[in-house]
Amino acid sequence: MGTDLQELLRSLRVWDPAVTELPPLDPATAPGDPLDLFTRWFAEAVAAGQSEPHTVSLATADAEGLPDARIVMLHGADADGWAFATHADSRKGRHLAARPYAALVFYWPVLGRQVRLRGPVAVAPAQEARADLHARSAGALAAALTGRQSSELGSTDELARASEAAWERAGREPDAPVPSWTLYRLRPDEVEFFQGDTRRRHVRLSYRRTEPDDDWQTRLLWP
Repeated sequence: MGTDLQELLRSLRVWDPAVTELPPLDPATAPGDPLDLFTRWFAEAVAAGQSEPHTVSLATADAEGLPDARIVMLHGADADGWAFATHADSRKGRHLAARPYAALVFYWPVLGRQVRLRGPVAVAPAQEARADLHARSAGALAAALTGRQSSELGSTDELARASEAAWERAGREPDAPVPSWTLYRLRPDEVEFFQGDTRRRHVRLSYRRTEPDDDWQTRLLWP
């Protein structure tokens, strides 16, 4: 007997009160810099037990303007931007080379929160990418050494052989170079914080970067 998708969808509820806390967001007390609020919210997501809070949806567009999205990991966030990494010759790497602009979306359902960012993306210096990669796990290095991300794969056996060789090299050569591995930084023009509410009076606080003073202005958006 097959699964009735529509029936299954109708049975689901968002923000089950048994496992979800919906804390308030008071725009009047929000900090002037969105990075400060993001750092606080990220720490609160970790403390609340949110699974993999550092995973984030990355949206890019190809040379023709067609969108694409996938989940990546946040590698850091500071005044220079929100950082993530991939191979320069991967699909998202090619997208960013053609159109160096992207969007990020964090979702932390345990607190009913989203954070959305969009802005230009710049390539970090190669030495920073190397340092970032080699500060990570052996598995991360092995995956990077396996390479060929987004290329067509002939079989799972082919992947297993390449991966095994990459793991062996990562163990033997923990500082092995991966020239295609690239660290990117999204420097947002806009950052939006969404706080869910049980009465559906969701709070959406938007920060927008102003020119030429490079300051932030805030505004509220209808949910």
